[in-house]
Amino acid sequence: MKSITKTTAARVTAVAVGAMLLTAAAAAAAANADELVGGDSTVDVTVEVAPLTEPGVLAMTVAGTEVALTEGTSDAPAVREFTGQLPTVTITDTRTAEEIPDAAAWYVLGTTSDFVGDAGQAPIGAGHLGWRPNLVDGGASGLVAVGDEVVTVIDAPTQGENNVGLVDQELFASAWDSEDVAADGAWTANADLFLRTASDVAPGNYTSKLTLSLFE
Repeated sequence: MKSITKTTAARVTAVAVGAMLLTAAAAAAAANADELVGGDSTVDVTVEVAPLTEPGVLAMTVAGTEVALTEGTSDAPAVREFTGQLPTVTITDTRTAEEIPDAAAWYVLGTTSDFVGDAGQAPIGAGHLGWRPNLVDGGASGLVAVGDEVVTVIDAPTQGENNVGLVDQELFASAWDSEDVAADGAWTANADLFLRTASDVAPGNYTSKLTLSLFE
């Protein structure tokens, strides 16, 4: 084993002292880095978020979900009549002309189900309910129209063969050129409803469902 000479010991001591000096210098530099020199410099970061552009839509809303028919005076002694009014129906179109298909037309059809009794009574057929659509606001274009009156199966026809009741899909309102009327934006209509039955109809509460559907 070699002995450590004075020269080797001096070198080791010099290296150790140098390492200590470097460590002290690094610590001093780190300490100096924690001291703010001058003021802060800031940069504003901005971004513009554009609003989402949703496509326009053709839509229908109904102002209510229930109609209670009340009995009135019938012109025929053998007939009982119950009347009410369909809640206001609103059609809106927020589409641009470019979003509307060429030659498109929109229309609303209505149909009803049989009146079902709550105590096992025989149902009252859907053909016993009729309506008379009314245009409330047809827009500035004047190109929106309501459908014709549909009377019940126990009535004499008032035009054509319209004594069928709301058994099938009957026209409620229409615009035969969607693009021509789109600038109006919205249209409203309602309908007079009338249920006519035989005078011997079973007493009790009855319920039916009237369905409106928008097509284009």
